[in-house]
Amino acid sequence: MPVASYEKGDFIKVEFVDEGTGESEWMWVKVDRRDDPKRIVYGHLENQPVAVFRDKLRLGQEIAVSYDPVRDHAKS
Repeated sequence: MPVASYEKGDFIKVEFVDEGTGESEWMWVKVDRRDDPKRIVYGHLENQPVAVFRDKLRLGQEIAVSYDPVRDHAKS
């Protein structure tokens, strides 16, 4: 499996899926670091959730996400 090219300061668009309802919301995350062996990227949420996750996540929140739901990548 190829290694991700996410670097500190990059932005990734992540699809967050509510496992209970199946609804999803796409939000940008600013990358702080990554763990390639575990396929996890750490960063801060750059969007204020407006739908499914508005009561679960908040702008600026530090999060860790798997590489799997990353849908887009923008270099800093």
